[in-house]
Amino acid sequence: MELFFVTGNENKLREASKILGFDVKSAKIDVPEEQEIEVDKIIESKAKAAYEKVKQPVIVEDTGLYFEAMNGFPGALIKWVLKSIGNEGAVKMLNGHDHRNAYAKTGIGYFDGENFKIFSGIIKGKISEEPRGKNGFGWDMIFIPENYEKTFAEMTDEEKNNISMRKIAFENLKSFLQP
Repeated sequence: MELFFVTGNENKLREASKILGFDVKSAKIDVPEEQEIEVDKIIESKAKAAYEKVKQPVIVEDTGLYFEAMNGFPGALIKWVLKSIGNEGAVKMLNGHDHRNAYAKTGIGYFDGENFKIFSGIIKGKISEEPRGKNGFGWDMIFIPENYEKTFAEMTDEEKNNISMRKIAFENLKSFLQP
């Protein structure tokens, strides 16, 4: 099967190929991205726009970090929160709330020109009191997965990849693609 992943990130491409069990090709194209809190709302339009450019089955991905005390905000808008106030500001957003519960969600949208489907992976956890760790990227320094004491950024790549929401989403996609 030939499948194109709309990403310029080689690590994500390798991870997808490893989990799916075949080489996924990179589609380094720009597609418009709606701004929404919920990743699922973003994914469908991205997948359909990517298919129009590639004319082959495509997958797109989006990830969000959802603060339960803030009704899911920032969700998929986390990248803009980090750009504006950084991880330090993001952890302060929960000061004064009675809990720091959160979940991380990755959605992978698949579109083959006729069939559209979303495959999700969700990891529950909490937001740390302060950024910790140096590994990873984005909000990895502030998210502590459930049943762990370390943030994603304090884990090795192997530790994080074994439990990641992206891995769960790709495993769900793999189940769908297998006959």
